[in-house]
Amino acid sequence: MTNAPILVTGASGFVGSAVARALLARGHRVRVLVRPSSPRTNVAGLDVEVVEGDLRDAASMTRAMAGVEHLFHVAADYRLWAPDPEEIVRANVEGTRTIMQAAQAAGVARIVYTSSVATLALRQDGRPVDETAPQDPAKAIGAYKRSKTLAERLVERMIADEKLPAVIVQPSTPIGPRDVKPTPTGRIIVEAATGKMPAFIDTGLNLVHVDDVAEGHLLAWDKGRIGERYILGGEDVDLGTMLRVIAELVGRKPPTVKLPRGPLFPLAYAAEFVARFTGKEPFATVDGLKMARYRMYFSSAKAERELGYRARPYREALADALAWFRAAGMLDGHRRAA
Repeated sequence: MTNAPILVTGASGFVGSAVARALLARGHRVRVLVRPSSPRTNVAGLDVEVVEGDLRDAASMTRAMAGVEHLFHVAADYRLWAPDPEEIVRANVEGTRTIMQAAQAAGVARIVYTSSVATLALRQDGRPVDETAPQDPAKAIGAYKRSKTLAERLVERMIADEKLPAVIVQPSTPIGPRDVKPTPTGRIIVEAATGKMPAFIDTGLNLVHVDDVAEGHLLAWDKGRIGERYILGGEDVDLGTMLRVIAELVGRKPPTVKLPRGPLFPLAYAAEFVARFTGKEPFATVDGLKMARYRMYFSSAKAERELGYRARPYREALADALAWFRAAGMLDGHRRAA
């Protein structure tokens, strides 16, 4: 093991902080890149070198990359709605371009790029999707999925044309501790646990513990093949079952009313209209309803076969998420961790 630092972007966020902790647990020297405005809750107390910078600022990326041998590019703008949707696209595509170019210039030996299952085309019949179903960016639903698909294609082109030494991982829906914002799925968990979700729509997710996703990153670093994509998922579960398990874990009655998607679209449009004035992300979004038409189910068989990847049951991940949200004061009326 060399003493050169490993750079982790997005370490103040949910998945990035889990990756940084996993690397520290192995005894590596870790440098974390954070924006000046980012909360430091998830890196507080960690034995890491903190560098400030913006992914779209080439000069700050060059400084962050100094002396680095390996890069985990985890940072992303993970929002399903923004007042300016193109802001999400710019952050995820141009930010990825800038840091990959900086990594190439610095001679970084190996990169793990955190993409997403959002870059995969879902099946109409609800069966799980694997890595062989790449999404057409023009058909991606919403700015986030489009941005991640465009960014993944960019990385693939750099691998093919410029010999970028990158392995691509595609997490499904991470849940668990340190979801400080929280993520869109974390918001569902908090709302359900506090009794603010009296009804639900018929859809499905693939839920995975964030620490298993982090371990998958390290396995991809260890064993992944350059240019390959690996889904890092857990268990497929329909939303009604997920909400029922949350209710059991917190001692509430689960919601039983299943709503059709169609009548909810006017409410989502209205919520987005109001959000433009409040600046607060709406709980219901038009893109979210469009996505809910599909069961977002995925297979991690390739990662299991090639990397030795394994994920714990989703119920354990939900329990860990709820324990952290409770400790952070987010289940007693407070919406954000410190």
